[in-house]
Amino acid sequence: VQLQASGGGLVQAGDSLRLSCATAKRTSSNNAMGWFRQGPGKEREFVAAISWRGDSTSYADSVKGRFTISRDNTKNTVYLQMNSLKPEDTAVYYCAVGRSAYSGSSLEGYRYWGQGTLVTVSS
Repeated sequence: VQLQASGGGLVQAGDSLRLSCATAKRTSSNNAMGWFRQGPGKEREFVAAISWRGDSTSYADSVKGRFTISRDNTKNTVYLQMNSLKPEDTAVYYCAVGRSAYSGSSLEGYRYWGQGTLVTVSS
């Protein structure tokens, strides 16, 4: 199982980034996808999730209105558009494949994880 996350980098506060996570079709098919992050010295936390058909999304309160999750099932790829970035968004961002078509915000709801991509937001 392979999830390849990309798009991280060093940006300034207020900038935007778009993360991508490509998977094998058999891995993400019929399953929700999610993004999580782990900041320095912090536990991994939920960021956003999207259902298999893209008809349902959910976000952490800290990113609502700034981040948008989307997916393209023809490309087996999930995206995270991050706008108005803040220094507190600095973290390693992980994509994950859910255990079902709708997965929530719990880490236990996801069974496959990518290697992570680092996002650093300077003030």
